[in-house]
Amino acid sequence: MIPQNPRILLSNDDGIDAPGIKMLERVARTMSDDVWVVAPANEQSAASRALSIREPLRVTRRGDKSFAVWGTPTDSVMMGVLSLVEGKRPDLILSGVNKGQNLAEHITLSGTIAAAIQGMELGIPSVALSQTYPFTENSIIHWETAEYYSPIILKRLFERKWQKNVVMNINFPDCPPDEVSGIQTTRMGQRDQGQLEVHERADPGGRPYYWLGFNGALSTPPEGTDLCAVYAKHISVTPLHLDLTHNATLASLEGALEGIVGEP
Repeated sequence: MIPQNPRILLSNDDGIDAPGIKMLERVARTMSDDVWVVAPANEQSAASRALSIREPLRVTRRGDKSFAVWGTPTDSVMMGVLSLVEGKRPDLILSGVNKGQNLAEHITLSGTIAAAIQGMELGIPSVALSQTYPFTENSIIHWETAEYYSPIILKRLFERKWQKNVVMNINFPDCPPDEVSGIQTTRMGQRDQGQLEVHERADPGGRPYYWLGFNGALSTPPEGTDLCAVYAKHISVTPLHLDLTHNATLASLEGALEGIVGEP
């Protein structure tokens, strides 16, 4: 599936200067000497699959094979594959390593996941990687966990084929490498309580403004989910795809809408 010495394109949503993508570049260079970086010029967390179609994109060259795109993660992958990477297309796209988890329903918000999805849509095997941390000020982020295990997991994944419409989503637990309990293949979970909150503030003139944020509340997820795995200090590997159809509801609606068109 992945050739020897593959051409690898790196992107993310934390921005081209983020520590996670610097670390991912080190990982990629253990696999190949043909590594390109095309990532947002500034942070685009929670950008999801936003695509800039109403304004021009500007690009800053950072190196021989490195470019900062003044746009979203999806913009960056599109620009990398279709314009900036010279010669043949990438053989592999790696997105991350994200500062923070991309689990459960929040994967639909994630620019990290979106960059990988865009790669998949362009016919390129794509993997998203994220490092969990507590989301508190001055938290220790165990980048060394993702750096240690990423090459091992990626090698195992590349030894097996997965369908072209699938993105691999890897989340590393909030612990040092020697405390990792194992690696689990998981399904996407769902939190049992909301995490998003609205915080109202006032500027010096007394005018209100608002911050959206996460409260960090933990759920009680069932076994086999990405949430449960990471809570138990396992590395979670989840195959994702874009078919959002709810098949049970689709079946229950069969025949329910027939005969409406043409009625008085």
